[in-house]
Amino acid sequence: IGQIYSQEQRIQLFNKIKGHTNNSYAGLWITYSTSDRDSFYENDNSILDIYSENPSGNDPYVYQYSADQCGIYVIESSCYNREHIIPQSVFGSASPMYEDAHFVIPADGYVNGMRSNHPHGNVTTATWTSQNGSKRGTSAVTGYTGTVFEPLDEFKGDIARMYFYFATRYENLVANYSSFPMFNGTSNQVFATPFLNMLISWHNQDPVSAREIARN
Repeated sequence: IGQIYSQEQRIQLFNKIKGHTNNSYAGLWITYSTSDRDSFYENDNSILDIYSENPSGNDPYVYQYSADQCGIYVIESSCYNREHIIPQSVFGSASPMYEDAHFVIPADGYVNGMRSNHPHGNVTTATWTSQNGSKRGTSAVTGYTGTVFEPLDEFKGDIARMYFYFATRYENLVANYSSFPMFNGTSNQVFATPFLNMLISWHNQDPVSAREIARN
């Protein structure tokens, strides 16, 4: 990801943030009590779920902290759970990645399941669409013909920067994760070129927001 910053800068960042305090997988629920409240859209202190948030109107459903924690779900709006932006299957559910709140976020359980472990990407033809317009479908990413999951434009930069965070925080491990289509098996570029270009585009088109600053 040298187009964002140099390898030397990335290693310096890695050395600053490695060895962070691990608050456990169960501890994510507690983190969400302050990290992901809606003080930016409806400003109602509900859980801010990027897969159900409607930035320009009323949300299709609203989750209250703790009370709506998953739980069993069979449809959208049942409950929220913990969504690994980089699927946990990529790193074998190993710690500390498994419980790293910087890229494990609260999300509707059903939508999380529909996203499954598919890469994030731009969709050509949607085969399924969530109530807020997030969609799963055929890939518009050059050179990748599999299924991808596309969030709203409002949150594409947030997700791109979670990928860049992962590449930086785990730069000593990320070359091992080449089975994931978004990764290319290196520790310098990290991402396959088409996905890297897409993530940079998402990052540029959706700059850091007040919500993202507050969350970090």
